[in-house]
Amino acid sequence: MKALTTPIRLAGLTLALGAALPALAGPDDALLAARDAFRANDLAKLASLGDKLPDNYPLKDYPEYWQTWKALDRNDDAQVLRFLSRTPEGLMPERIRNEWVKKLGLREDWTAFANEWKKLPPEGRDEESSCYGELLQMRQGQKPGNLDRFLEGKPAPDGCNRLIDMAYARGALSQDWLWRRARLLLAGNYLTQARQLASDTQLPLDNAALNKPSLASPDTPGGQEAILYDTVRKGKTDLNGAAAMLSRVESQLTPDRAGFGWGQLALLSARKQQAGQALQWFEKADPRQLTTDQWEWWARSALRLEQWSQLDGVIRRMPQELAAKPAWRYWLARSLKQQGKPAEAAPLFSQASVGHNYYALLSLEELGNSLSASASKTGPSSDDVARMKADPAVRRSLALLNVAEIYTKPEFRTDAQREWRWAMRGRNDMELLAAAEIARKENFYDMAIYSAERTKEEHDFSLRYLTPYREVTQKYARQLDIDDAWVYGLIRQESRFITMARSGVGASGLMQLMPATAKWAAKKIGLTHFAVNDIDTNVQLGTWYLRYVLDNLSGNQVMATAAYNAGPGRARNWQADRALDGTIYAETIPFSETRDYVQKVMANAAYYSSTFGHANISLRNRMGIVPAR
Repeated sequence: MKALTTPIRLAGLTLALGAALPALAGPDDALLAARDAFRANDLAKLASLGDKLPDNYPLKDYPEYWQTWKALDRNDDAQVLRFLSRTPEGLMPERIRNEWVKKLGLREDWTAFANEWKKLPPEGRDEESSCYGELLQMRQGQKPGNLDRFLEGKPAPDGCNRLIDMAYARGALSQDWLWRRARLLLAGNYLTQARQLASDTQLPLDNAALNKPSLASPDTPGGQEAILYDTVRKGKTDLNGAAAMLSRVESQLTPDRAGFGWGQLALLSARKQQAGQALQWFEKADPRQLTTDQWEWWARSALRLEQWSQLDGVIRRMPQELAAKPAWRYWLARSLKQQGKPAEAAPLFSQASVGHNYYALLSLEELGNSLSASASKTGPSSDDVARMKADPAVRRSLALLNVAEIYTKPEFRTDAQREWRWAMRGRNDMELLAAAEIARKENFYDMAIYSAERTKEEHDFSLRYLTPYREVTQKYARQLDIDDAWVYGLIRQESRFITMARSGVGASGLMQLMPATAKWAAKKIGLTHFAVNDIDTNVQLGTWYLRYVLDNLSGNQVMATAAYNAGPGRARNWQADRALDGTIYAETIPFSETRDYVQKVMANAAYYSSTFGHANISLRNRMGIVPAR
């Protein structure tokens, strides 16, 4: 085991820097061995290790929990029932039950399913188990929920496909609905799911024509769908060619199919930021078949060109639930203000200003109010803190966190996060703030933020916007003359201050540096030997790279933030041929992840600036103007 470089907690003691970790032979070691046995499928060893854990050990139930996961794979209902009877409440039984009901639904054991389903709280159900629940309701003569949620162009799990099949068989869905889902799946290149849908519902999709669309006949529905599929597929590499192709065959297609095709090409065009062309094609689209993504990109295309009247019209035509989101309330209000209708804009800004998100801050500023990040007036009591510390799920979470830190096992940190999130359900504000303070003291910073963000009336922004590692962060921010509030806003979004954070693509540490970026930046500043997860080094390299992209992107924070997430080349490509308000640039970033990232980082920076007592710069001014390409 490696020598430690930072102090750790162990059985109430603190090990000094550089101290060697003593050999352990306690319950944590047995737990680690049990996890290894689980992975090796050594069930006998897993059971024996579980028996050795003391009753007062917070993680005593985990070996049997892992045994029960294996039992699910074997359809061993007896073991599942034993575990659920011994462990009636908590994250572990809830996750087991969620998986078990899906297996019961697949086996059509509806008696057992009904008994277990009622014990599973709504917040513990995933998409597939919820679909099996609706299947049960249909079998009992009830109507399913809103099945239009499956008209968003995404594949669905098996239970949801079974729900669709039954709904169609019982007359709750029309063949027109099935065609809409099939063509959305084809447009997303989910051919296997489209073909399965057609097979299960006797939808006359022409498989031969899909394999060779040039031979498809427009005289049959299946042939038309194949022609449409070929057109949309062509649009992904040759938009103008696909538009010319659709214009040629449009008269051979039914209006709904032609309208679908134009809507798909419009979406592709909008994502390429060819806004004028996208607007023309959206006007040819069938509004009934537009997905949430298409409606939003129709609005963004009008916004990109600052065609405020058209933006107003698109948002008003959106499905009501979508138009009511803070983003589109804010942009509708902005469009009204730009059209000289401030009285109509004001109530919309007021509605969008509720909360503490990016759009709420922008709306608040439009109403003439400034950001306030004052703490809770009362704060949690000592009793609140004591109750949260004694909560079994909180105790399990902190015990898992301790194992993760002592043994450098990130997977246990993931388990700790799951337990913590479960423990926060249904909590009042004081309990949440008490939990946040407990997590802060344990350096469980991401979960401190998670708890603090869930309060409804009483808020503590010092917990929502934590400032660990202030000395090192401020040092490099000052050396490089960059805004430390912006740096903190970025770190909060990148890693939530988890020093061992590692993304799926390999980014590491507080500032989530990719290996190649870290190596390049280290070479530039003369670091020959470095550890990317070392806090000081990670912040040094991350702030240097942030300064680099800022200098190379006209000193614009919005573009530099986009570049930090998606690369400088993309940030430049997203500029327009004229100067853009930073809020418009951010809203029309084609990558959903980067768009959300930029907006959250900049909102974070506004809060940190207020916390640090910096000059009062509004979020709108912070977003600034992005220069022309």
